[in-house]
Amino acid sequence: MAKKKEKQSASKKALKAEKALKAQTKSASKNKKKAAKQADEEDADDRNVDDILAEYAKEQASFLAVTISQCERPQKRLNAALVPSPPQSGRKELILFGGESVNAAGLSEFYNDLYVYSVDTNIWRQVTSPNAPLPRSGHAMCMHPSTGLILLFGGEFSSPKQNTFYHYGDSWLFDSTSREWSKLELKKSPSARSGHRLTYWKNYILLHGGFRDLASSTTYVNDLWAFDMSTYKWTQIELPPSALRPDARSGHSFLPTEEGALVWGGYSKVKSSQKKIVGKVHTDCWALKLTSDLKTARWERKRKSAWGPSPRVGCSMVYHKGRGILFGGVYDTEETEETLDSVFYNDLYAYQILTNKWFPLTLRTPRRQQQAPVERNVKGRSSELEENLSRILGEDSDMNAVGNSRDAGDDELMSDAEDDVMKVEFPTTLSLPHERFNAATAILQDTLYIYGGVWEKGDHEYCLDSMYAVDLGKLDGVKVIWEAFADDLVRAQGDADESDDEGDEDDDEDDDDGEEEDGDEVEEAPDEVHVDDVEMVSEAADELSLTDTDPRPYLPHPRPFENLRAFYARTGTAFMEWAISNNKDSTKRAKELKRDAFELCEERWWERWEEIRRLEDQYEEIGGIGEIVEREVKTGKSRR
Repeated sequence: MAKKKEKQSASKKALKAEKALKAQTKSASKNKKKAAKQADEEDADDRNVDDILAEYAKEQASFLAVTISQCERPQKRLNAALVPSPPQSGRKELILFGGESVNAAGLSEFYNDLYVYSVDTNIWRQVTSPNAPLPRSGHAMCMHPSTGLILLFGGEFSSPKQNTFYHYGDSWLFDSTSREWSKLELKKSPSARSGHRLTYWKNYILLHGGFRDLASSTTYVNDLWAFDMSTYKWTQIELPPSALRPDARSGHSFLPTEEGALVWGGYSKVKSSQKKIVGKVHTDCWALKLTSDLKTARWERKRKSAWGPSPRVGCSMVYHKGRGILFGGVYDTEETEETLDSVFYNDLYAYQILTNKWFPLTLRTPRRQQQAPVERNVKGRSSELEENLSRILGEDSDMNAVGNSRDAGDDELMSDAEDDVMKVEFPTTLSLPHERFNAATAILQDTLYIYGGVWEKGDHEYCLDSMYAVDLGKLDGVKVIWEAFADDLVRAQGDADESDDEGDEDDDEDDDDGEEEDGDEVEEAPDEVHVDDVEMVSEAADELSLTDTDPRPYLPHPRPFENLRAFYARTGTAFMEWAISNNKDSTKRAKELKRDAFELCEERWWERWEEIRRLEDQYEEIGGIGEIVEREVKTGKSRR
């Protein structure tokens, strides 16, 4: 009986193994046929990624030297990198590298061209070099303010039909003075990725996050690296397994701080409770605390700030004077498995790092310019400041040592080395640029530049060929450097219902009417209000306080309608005393101390800029104040 059971069991196992073999053979045959069918469908345009990159490298080697030639503006592209020229170069330029686009045939094209844009002359120049990074998009570039060098890391490349992807893990340095690239051959560096972010801290450039597309899946990372600008080496900043840290993400904001860096937002894909892979929009904020010993690094999660922007992606902030400037973005709402509803933004926000506060930035009509006599008053106070500085330092002072800077109330603050350059005037609008995400942004001398970006309508994606400039101090309009996507909007509008078209036309007419009304307001300036005592401004500011906590109440505070130049003329002595008291090694000379004093004054002015601007708006609403004229306290006579 036992032998019979053993025989039946062996027969069942054999039958089971035979069925498994047949199923495996059938599956293999099916996959082979499927692969052959796909290969037949692919045409010659979708070639092997390695072969394409080898051809690019061969073409690059044909360049014999660095050449710079004036050219037309770059062709439209997305996911390019845009950075300002370093202050050491003495040039007012923006540097644009790489990116990708989709041609008329629906095939992807990647670029490794380098463009330099002069913001004063509106001239583009193309730089070619025998040693340059291969074509890519989704890479990251960061200018180190102390060394003046620009670091590039990573990025991605794909075949024309995007069937195969390649991620870079190479590091490059770009010298903006010589216009030369240098590839760094390193034994240890971050893994290949794109969508990561770079920022600087002291003598390092920091790298965080990113993703790798592995065809079958996408992996997001949250590792942290530091690139030493003196040794040109990468060091991974590792934390204990139990330490707090941000979740893995890409496309986030990564801003420099005095203590390290700050991470906000981003995007990743995670498993849901139903074990499905879903997209996650991050809205958390983390502060990275660093010391000279990178092993002591730690993350601190910051409290969620009220009045922040709505959840979104494709809106990485750029750093400006202790704050982050954010523009645009997109948020996807999945309605069904087949449709996706997206909300696009074109709003502008400022995030104050020190106070952990968000402020919406809105455009407003320019206020009437102050009269020349008021300017003489500022110059008089500047002379008085000079005398005070001389008395403190016990030697002759030189205001020119302060350096060049722009403020919110004047077109030029200090002496400018390019005064003799004929600056180009662009058309200005009081409307923010069209909604978009993944626009390339950079800040140069208090001006925000917005390049390109993506907008979608239905199943169609449009790369918006455009560039704008926004003065962050005045916010008196958007300068349109160029805007060439009207045809895209017409095509997108043609896909909508006729009723929607009519509604949009009505909205456009309303917007135009609003702009005309704004223009009329510029001509009818509000009546002038005289303040008998300049201290009344500070008292009124206290009364209109917006329950804001001043992070540094021991520093002088700017007043409403007071530009940076006037603020420095009024408080320069106090900032000089502060600079002297913080000169621990006592080795700095007078010019260096004056520079420190002015930099602290400028930092303080921008630190309180959003609050002061809101106070100014309240003044305008309750009293129609167009201009504050100071009077002599003793005589009561106006200084006009």
